[in-house]
Amino acid sequence: MDDSTQGENWWKRLSGGLKRTSSSLGGAVTGLVSKRKLDAETLEELQNELIRADLGLEFSARFADALGEGRFEKTITSDEVKEALAGEIEKVLAGVAKPLELTTRPFVILVAGVNGSGKTTTIGKLASRFRAEGKRVMLVAGDTFRAAAIDQLKIWGERTDAIVMAREPGADAASLAFDAISAAKTQSVDVVLVDTAGRLQNRTELMGELEKMVRVIRKVEPTAPHSVLLVLDATVGQNALSQVEIFGKTAGVTGLVMTKLDSTARGGILIAIADKFGLPVHFIGVGEGVDDLAPFTARDFARAVVGLED
Repeated sequence: MDDSTQGENWWKRLSGGLKRTSSSLGGAVTGLVSKRKLDAETLEELQNELIRADLGLEFSARFADALGEGRFEKTITSDEVKEALAGEIEKVLAGVAKPLELTTRPFVILVAGVNGSGKTTTIGKLASRFRAEGKRVMLVAGDTFRAAAIDQLKIWGERTDAIVMAREPGADAASLAFDAISAAKTQSVDVVLVDTAGRLQNRTELMGELEKMVRVIRKVEPTAPHSVLLVLDATVGQNALSQVEIFGKTAGVTGLVMTKLDSTARGGILIAIADKFGLPVHFIGVGEGVDDLAPFTARDFARAVVGLED
C-alpha cells in the first residue's frame, strides 16, 4: 500500500471517528451564523457554543475576538466560520503534534492513566507498531492490581511477539519494573512499555505508588523513563484537564495519547488541553483496531473536528 492510500484510509478513519464531535460542533456553528450578521450577540453565542464543545474558555474567547476583526456587522457563512475555526485550531495544535522519537536503547516508556482510559490496549497497539518497524519490544505488566490487565498484556505479547514480564496479581509493581529494565538491558530490547495500575488522580496513595515506580526505575537506569505517556479518554471531557495537571506533577508526563475519539462528541477537549498545557500529543485513537491508533497531525485533526473535507 502506498503512502497516499494509507493517508486516505487514515483520513477516512479520522473524519469518521470524529463524526460525533464534528456533527455537534458543525451543527452548532451552522445553526448560529446562518443568515445572521456577525454582531456582538452572535459572537458571544458562538463563544458559548465553543465552550460547550469543550474547546476551552481561553481558546473560545480568542477565536470569537479574532473572527470579529474585519468582519464585524457583516454576514458570514458557516463554511467561512468553520475554515477560520480550523485554522485557529491548527495553530494551537501545530506546536504539540510531535512524533514519539526513540532516542536510546532500551527506550523506556511508562504508560499512565485512570481506569478505563484504554491504557493497556494502547500499549498493545504501540507494541504492534514498534514490532512492525522491526524493533524488539518488552511489555511489563505493572498493573499488578488487576489479574485481567496482566492477562490482557500477555495476550498482546503473544499477538505481537513481544517479550512479556509479569508476576502474580498483588506483586510489587516497582520491583517488577526494576527487574524488567535490568533484563531489557541484557537482552538487546529496543523499547520497554511499562503498564501501570489505573488510578484516579485524587487518590494520593495510588499516585504515591506511581512516584515510587519512577524512583525505582531510575535506580536501574538513571535516564529512564525516557517517556511518560498519559492515556486520556476523550469521553470524560473537562475531567481530562485535571488528569493532565495531577499526573504531570506526580509522574512527570512528557506526552499524551488520546483514545476513544470515535465514542464521543467531546473531542474538542484535546484543543483545550493543548492550549493550556502545551504537552506533546503523540498519538490519537479513533477505534478498536490496531491501525486505529496513529501519530497525531494538527491539520488533519483541525479539519476533521469541525467537519471539513481534507
